Amino acid sequence: MPFKVGIPEILGGGPLARRLAALTASRLALLLVSLVLVGVFYLRGKFWLESFTLRVALETFAVSFGLTGVYAILLRRGRQMERLAEVQLTVDQLIWTVVVYLTGGASSGATSFYGLWCLVGASLMGLRGAALAAVSGALSYGALVFCLQRGILASPPDQPPSVYRLSPDELTFYVLVNLLVLIVVALLAGTLAERLRWTGGELLAATERADQAERMAGLGRLAAGLAHEIRNPLGSIAGSIQLLRTAPGLSDEDQRLCDIIQRETNRLNDLLTDMVDLSKPKKPILSRVDAARVAREVVSLAGKSGRAVSDVDVSYCGVPAAEVTADGAQLRQLIWNLVRNAVQASRPGDAVEVAVELKGGRTWLRVSDHGVGIDEAARERLFDAFFTTRSQGTGMGLAVVKRIADEHGFSIQVDSSRGRGATFSVDLSARPASIAPAPSARATGS
Repeated sequence: MPFKVGIPEILGGGPLARRLAALTASRLALLLVSLVLVGVFYLRGKFWLESFTLRVALETFAVSFGLTGVYAILLRRGRQMERLAEVQLTVDQLIWTVVVYLTGGASSGATSFYGLWCLVGASLMGLRGAALAAVSGALSYGALVFCLQRGILASPPDQPPSVYRLSPDELTFYVLVNLLVLIVVALLAGTLAERLRWTGGELLAATERADQAERMAGLGRLAAGLAHEIRNPLGSIAGSIQLLRTAPGLSDEDQRLCDIIQRETNRLNDLLTDMVDLSKPKKPILSRVDAARVAREVVSLAGKSGRAVSDVDVSYCGVPAAEVTADGAQLRQLIWNLVRNAVQASRPGDAVEVAVELKGGRTWLRVSDHGVGIDEAARERLFDAFFTTRSQGTGMGLAVVKRIADEHGFSIQVDSSRGRGATFSVDLSARPASIAPAPSARATGS
């Protein structure tokens, strides 16, 4: 579909603009070839005004050249490409009608160009383009035949009159055959174009999934090495800081430095956990889990770590109990990542609310913050791995949430706009039928 025609500005206009550029270039080449053929085989030293057919043909060439120049100018502007495509398809069918008129009218072999332009329309705009070309061609051909038969339009004076005088049976035959060909070509070309477009989209999606899998495989190898090489020193640092904080005689400044080291150590450990979880997903082992209890435990843990200790209040305000079918450890990880994301998005003094609610026979997890919010553009890529809107974010926490939700059959809704916080709602009721619950497992909340 992409095509370059020497107009650099077109290349940024999308596939339709490039296909229109290809059509413009093809039209120009066809006009040049046709003009050369007319000059070689028909003029041969004759003055072109002597022949009505040649004069009209050359005038049509001139108009077509002029239109091609106009199309090129409009293509440079890169605006309303679909409207430009529709105009080109319709005007081209009118031009082919002039050719049909000059070469025999209803019985002209040039009517095949109508079907050819249905293929062009399909390549430009799919089924809609093929249908537009077919309708405009049928209307133009029908109007020409009507005008010739009614005497509204005289046949070319330098053409044999017998070619244009058709019996009712002959006229009916040519009209029906040409219309049938237009319909069949438009349907086949349009359907094929739509199928190719759908297949191309599937191929692109498959390629993206393969690229994502390759990145995840590389991340898995990196995470395995990092987890081994970094977690041991992190454990030593965390343990040493805990011992140091209990030492007598520490000043307030020393305590503050210990808190910073402890917080950053926890952040590095969370980063390693996200990398391992994202790169090496585990198949859920399902059991009946009290989601409300897990949420309360996560809230309690969040209140003792990171910013939630100082300037962000994390609270639970849902039902006391709500059993769901899930992998307890992965559900805990999902809630923890959502809470951590909410805390990181919050400003000092803000509050984060966590709730498990029963609505309409379904169990919902809701995590709300009053932070900076998420704009529409960022929301489309919110759960992509390595995408983040924060300067210190890694873009893996929400990707892990999405993976866990997908493997459990949970659905996620995001309600947010820039400047008014965000609410993540997870429907915990559904689960994939292909995964059977563990028969001996029982809710432990962990």
